Amino acid sequence: MSYSPAAADVAKLRNQTGAGMMDCKKALTEAEGDFDKAVDILRKKGQKVAANRADRESTEGAVIARVNADNTMGVVISLNCETDFVGKNEAFVELAFELAEQAIAYSNKEEFLASDFHGMTVADKLIEQTGVIGEKIEIGAFERLEGPFVGAYIHAGNKIAALTALSAKVDGADEVAKSVSMQAAAMNPIALDETKVSQETIDKELEIERHKLTEEGKPANIIDNILKGKMQRFYKDNTLVHQDFIKDSSMSVSDYVKSINGDLKVTGFVRVSLS
Repeated sequence: MSYSPAAADVAKLRNQTGAGMMDCKKALTEAEGDFDKAVDILRKKGQKVAANRADRESTEGAVIARVNADNTMGVVISLNCETDFVGKNEAFVELAFELAEQAIAYSNKEEFLASDFHGMTVADKLIEQTGVIGEKIEIGAFERLEGPFVGAYIHAGNKIAALTALSAKVDGADEVAKSVSMQAAAMNPIALDETKVSQETIDKELEIERHKLTEEGKPANIIDNILKGKMQRFYKDNTLVHQDFIKDSSMSVSDYVKSINGDLKVTGFVRVSLS
């Protein structure tokens, strides 16, 4: 007589792995009720699906930012999948949040992927979920930020998230860090301030503007002065602390931060988006 798994065992395996009822029933039947063996069967199925989908683009998913208990360090990860349908799935988003909470304890993506997650590595969990969901599931971004005070913001829909580090833990720091993270998410600055813009970016911008001015017939002796003004504008539009504050365009982000505390500064930020 062939083995038929109890409904409670099927439900238990489904809760642990997230696999469909029929897949769990098949795995338990094949394993003749051996729970660990059934988990292995599902994992092997995941490996097979993962191998078949290795060359797929995983550009959808959920981007989650979390900070530690004392707000001195934060992490942003993206849990990537192939379709927006899966990326919005409640169980998928819950997994992304749980993984982000775990990621706080690790300094890089490799350590995080090798860490224990409910009795298997994070990397194995991703393979398992690839089998369960039928799409390529992987960790895309892994970004950390440390500072005297770190705050986070996740944009609605979990497609963009940001972290901001402040120079001190002061009254109102939580609201400031969240507001500046929201700014970074919305306005996508290329750097914190002009000192953090790469020389390559500066040279490219200067070359574009110089070419425009030459085409317009501006005399060579005044082009350099015009370029200085153009670069100031570029920094204002593209660096976080100099941008107009989205909640009050009459002040810069730096001015907003100082309005909460005269000595407070933004010391760093991280932004991750799926697109």
